[in-house]
Amino acid sequence: MTDGTTGTAEEGAPGTTAGPATPVPDFAAVGAAYDAYGRSARGRLRHDLVHRRLRAELPARPVRVLDAGCGDGGTTLRLAAAGHEVTAVDASAGMLAAAARRLAAGVGPDARVRFLRADVEGLTAGELGTGEPFDAVCCHGVLMYLDRPDEAVARLAGLVAEHGLLSVLTKNRHAIGFREALRGDHTAALGLIASGTDTSTGRLGLRTRGDSAGDLDRLAAENGLRPLPWQGVRVLNDHREDWAPGPEEYAAALEAEWAASSRDPYRRLAPLVHTLARRVREPSGT
Repeated sequence: MTDGTTGTAEEGAPGTTAGPATPVPDFAAVGAAYDAYGRSARGRLRHDLVHRRLRAELPARPVRVLDAGCGDGGTTLRLAAAGHEVTAVDASAGMLAAAARRLAAGVGPDARVRFLRADVEGLTAGELGTGEPFDAVCCHGVLMYLDRPDEAVARLAGLVAEHGLLSVLTKNRHAIGFREALRGDHTAALGLIASGTDTSTGRLGLRTRGDSAGDLDRLAAENGLRPLPWQGVRVLNDHREDWAPGPEEYAAALEAEWAASSRDPYRRLAPLVHTLARRVREPSGT
């Protein structure tokens, strides 16, 4: 783990808590593809849609946020630019270094970000170096690589403060095969759809597992959180190869995606599902 320095990422040993049966990949190993995705219009859509929802749910004042599985800092960068105090955690030293570079270039020395190298599945308040829960815990693009979402959600929920927010972005199990069909790969689509599988190969060539919004909401409720309305992310443009829109086209696409993200039946076909839940003290019975 890092020593918790602000705005920098250092080498260190990953967390010692046992990981999943299938280890989460080190995305630095597919760094070029990961970076290209993050900077593409499709990648921007994902981050812009998710952050737009986060802005609506987070207080206007700066709060403490945990970005669990920060990757190269797409979410961390946006949260820090909004003035929030972010603890950014990832198991990959390469990804943390990339995130620190992006932060320095995009936000500058005033960013309040602490980088920690640790396994997301084993996170505890002690390992994070704080006895205080967080006003928001974000776990975006991680759950799809874990075998046990129930254990991960329970651990993350335990780090959410009262009135705090849990934000989970992961693969939509109910849309597996839809991307392949829209791309014209009907053989692959048929195999995925007919089998009812919950796994498929993603854009980075890695096998990923999907979850449903209903299951994620149930897990949040079981861990003391109240689910909020969920969203489908990148409903309309996920299948487009080499899409390079100009500013006006991108802005129009973003607004169309935002409208579709919260409406049925559109959101149910999104490749990614974004669920949110808040820790709210229920009134005592009389």
